[in-house]
Amino acid sequence: MKATLIEKSRRVVNETTFFEVVLWHLPEALPGSTHPFKYRLALVVNGDCILRYDNERGKGDHRHIGDHEEAIEFTTLEALFDAFQTDMERALK
Repeated sequence: MKATLIEKSRRVVNETTFFEVVLWHLPEALPGSTHPFKYRLALVVNGDCILRYDNERGKGDHRHIGDHEEAIEFTTLEALFDAFQTDMERALK
């Protein structure tokens, strides 16, 4: 079974801001993750990515807020998207 693209989208917030969602379903979990998804959720303002949630082989689930990076716990896709939405709203205040 190959990886299946579930979503790839870009939503414009305003003239200088957008967020992107890229989500794949994988045949098996990446090393460092416990779920079968590969994802990138990114908030870009004035050409700079100020918030990103992603998972990398060996690194697992984590988020970037500015230059800071920290591990996050993945429970469900819904919880992941909710957490990103909350952080995005906070970043845009």
